[in-house]
Amino acid sequence: MKQQELEFEVPSWNQIYRMLLRIAEKIRKDNFKPDIIVGVSRGGWPPARVLSDLLENPNLANVKVEFYVGVAETKGKPTLTQPVSVNVVGKRVLVVDEVADTGKSLQLIKEHLQKEGAVEVRIAAVYFKPWSIIKPDYYAKETSRWIVFPWEVKETIRKIVKKCVEQGMPVDKEMGKLVKAGLSRRLVNHFLKGICEEEGAC
Repeated sequence: MKQQELEFEVPSWNQIYRMLLRIAEKIRKDNFKPDIIVGVSRGGWPPARVLSDLLENPNLANVKVEFYVGVAETKGKPTLTQPVSVNVVGKRVLVVDEVADTGKSLQLIKEHLQKEGAVEVRIAAVYFKPWSIIKPDYYAKETSRWIVFPWEVKETIRKIVKKCVEQGMPVDKEMGKLVKAGLSRRLVNHFLKGICEEEGAC
């Protein structure tokens, strides 16, 4: 997908919280009571922490897979760079991530947890992309857009600037699309100024 064809979705903290409330309700109605909640580093940490609170389950763990290299760019294959941080033998596990995009990283994590001895692994994601090879057991919204989460705004702007410079595209046009999608103009300008000074671009 070319950068100029990207459409952005910019959920607010409150919108994400409401989506996680719906996910928690689905999990309760399903009568699924995980022994451990595993947040996928890094994007899965914020939603995993919220679900830990909503499900009143303090047993949080971590796993890390590296996949994305840029905006709408991925490596060919995800790599498990940090195994699950606790013993999951005989445990029911809820894996939490921000989005099921290709689904490859979530599939890798599920297989890893099963090999580590988890008796049941279910997946929750705030968003689900229609082309994902894994459909989460619980998700709040399906979208084809590139989602910019509140915890990755600066990182996303940096990637967009880099891509624009590499492809000779106007930075302002892409920043305008972010603002139109709901990101604060003031916040965009704040990060853009610092990034452009650091990169000597824009």
